[in-house]
Amino acid sequence: MPVTVEDLDRAIRAAFPVSHLDIEDQSSGCGSSYAILLVSEVFEGKNTLARHRLINQALKEEISQLHAFSQKSFTPAQYATHMAKSG
Repeated sequence: MPVTVEDLDRAIRAAFPVSHLDIEDQSSGCGSSYAILLVSEVFEGKNTLARHRLINQALKEEISQLHAFSQKSFTPAQYATHMAKSG
């Protein structure tokens, strides 16, 4: 059974305190490729690699069923700066 946006949302919210979450199905609906943007205070003091490892570990089961998975992770302060620059 393919992974759904709801499956990813549920797994992420169970593993992390979420300030903001975007999940994009990049596979035209077949559930094989997703991109996420996750904002959480749990990322404070962690570099990008450490953040990605946390996410990959939390979503191990879901990611194993996907063809492609990309992620962006921010602290709340970093996300506010990111939005100010892109807005």
